[in-house]
Amino acid sequence: MDAPRQASATPLLMQGFPPPPPQRVLWSNWLRPPFNCWSLQHLDQLRPTLAVRAGWGTRAAWVAGPDRLADYRFQGAQGDALDLAQHLQDSYTDGFLVLKDDQVLCERYFNGQTPDSRHVMFSVTKSMIGTLAEQALRQGVLSAEALAGDLIPELAGSAFADASVRQLLDMTVGIAYDEVYDDPDSASSRYGYACGFEPAPPGQAQHASLYEYLPSLQKRGEHGAAFHYVTACTEVLAWTLERTGGRSCAALLEDLWRQLGCRRDGFFVADPWGRAVAGAGFAATLQDMGRFGQLLAHRGSLPDGRPLLDPAVIDAIAAGGDAALYAQDRDFSAWPPGASYRSQWYVFRDGRPALMAGGIHGQYLYVDPAARLVVVKQSSLPRAHTEADLDTVRLLRSLGEHFAD
Repeated sequence: MDAPRQASATPLLMQGFPPPPPQRVLWSNWLRPPFNCWSLQHLDQLRPTLAVRAGWGTRAAWVAGPDRLADYRFQGAQGDALDLAQHLQDSYTDGFLVLKDDQVLCERYFNGQTPDSRHVMFSVTKSMIGTLAEQALRQGVLSAEALAGDLIPELAGSAFADASVRQLLDMTVGIAYDEVYDDPDSASSRYGYACGFEPAPPGQAQHASLYEYLPSLQKRGEHGAAFHYVTACTEVLAWTLERTGGRSCAALLEDLWRQLGCRRDGFFVADPWGRAVAGAGFAATLQDMGRFGQLLAHRGSLPDGRPLLDPAVIDAIAAGGDAALYAQDRDFSAWPPGASYRSQWYVFRDGRPALMAGGIHGQYLYVDPAARLVVVKQSSLPRAHTEADLDTVRLLRSLGEHFAD
């Protein structure tokens, strides 16, 4: 297990004009520790971005009270009682927020993060794109049965040519793709080079953009036969949204963001051709991610009752996916036990129904609609996945039980 972060041990980064080489965070090292302790809060200073504007004069009231979780303990993955404060330290937390009935029960910041810091959410972005896609289905802009290759002729001959929108949404595309982050030759690493997340090693710069990379992926197996977590599926899903609706995903999300009462603009990392990285590239403040969670907790409406999403969108996601297909992937099913995967969300149907979005290096958005509970965790874990993630999921489930009506 990674050693817990000690405040005194966190290195000074990006100090000076210019910073000395050991403190310098660059495009080539921002995903690695200790540099990610700074970069995940400042990605707009390293990569080109696309703004998701919050609008003017719309900031929602933020009702804060005393920290109700000061002495909170929960049962970890190994069955031991864990202290919340210690877990937040051990899991390299940068920001932690708990909302209940639209009131702040706990809001904590670490590692130099502030309420104005915009932290990259990595694959929580997928769940936001999935929500937009479900809304497009309800509006008739997109069809769940439509084939990606029919909507996007550039995908002819690729794994996605005969994959349906629903199969993209639920990650059941049969594709030769390995989501392995520490292998520089893996499909997910090549995805990272194409989207501009990191510079390609010599000989690996094969695609100038996601628009070039996605059609290169080939089919393996049958669509719909198994759950297979593939970030490229989210990128193709986003492409179908953009092609059918004629607007970027950044613009589609902005339609919501401008009305949520957000503290700051959000942003997407842009790929080399100026396309939003829809599978992992959205960043926002802790509070504003909480506001997006509130929208789901209120079945698509603002706390004041104004509707922004069709309630059927939330119901469709909350119905969950094929639990048997999800359980076949032992690595994923061990992380959030009892969940399934639907519309780019992890959906709990056993015990307390809830929705969870998760991203590498410790990003989480958790929504328990019945308890009207929203939890956001932003982190900078030194590795993409660690044992701390198992405990974090138990923490989220525990909070749902603790604050149940």
